[in-house]
Amino acid sequence: MSEDTGDPTGVAGDGLRQFGERLGRMGESAGDRLLDWLVDDYFRLDLLGPENIPSEGPAVVVANRSGAWGLDALVLQKVFARGIGRTLAYARGPGAVPLGAAPGLEPELERELERLNARELLGVFPEGHSGPGTPFRKRYRLRPFDPGFAVSALQSGAPVVPVAVVGAEEAVPGFGEIPFLARLLDLPRFPVAPLFPFPAKWTVTIGEPIPVAAGPETPAQRADAAHGLCARARAALQDLLDRELGRRDDLFW
Repeated sequence: MSEDTGDPTGVAGDGLRQFGERLGRMGESAGDRLLDWLVDDYFRLDLLGPENIPSEGPAVVVANRSGAWGLDALVLQKVFARGIGRTLAYARGPGAVPLGAAPGLEPELERELERLNARELLGVFPEGHSGPGTPFRKRYRLRPFDPGFAVSALQSGAPVVPVAVVGAEEAVPGFGEIPFLARLLDLPRFPVAPLFPFPAKWTVTIGEPIPVAAGPETPAQRADAAHGLCARARAALQDLLDRELGRRDDLFW
């Protein structure tokens, strides 16, 4: 004998589902408005060099990972959508990519190539989890890069564009880590940091694209080319960071 739900038409279930979807949209809208306020009024963000992003076609956007909570990833997406009119997508984590591997053997690399072959902008943070873990006294000094992004760029022919984010380190400084909580929550790290960012001024500077030639054929040639491109991108990004830090007069204005 089936249980009488009192709603044979399913109207109540549909109403609850629509209500849940509406709450979800309201939450997304509120979060979007909060991010707008942070970018415009709280961080007073300046965007420099937007003309260096191709108006169409693929590109690999290489940025420094800064700030204990990784707020920079959300801010960059917002800045690219509003200030450049292009969507910035993230397709991979910080794990290393075997340089000689075929795309099908590495899911992250395969997702990157799919986005680039679809002529999208791919955002990467080659420092991985070590970027936000940089001691505050060594902020804006780039950690070693994972060359996986260079493999994707070489295989797709997409240019690499360095993007320097200045201000995030002071907005969300890290004062240490709690390894026990990181293990408990299965996170790469659990930083000790402010729950709400400080009102540091942000600057996002987009550097000139690094052109990428067609990828070499042999695994050894691909590895050499990827390491060379990785080194060029890291040096270009560090130069951008050093330049903008030298221009900065005050952390908060």
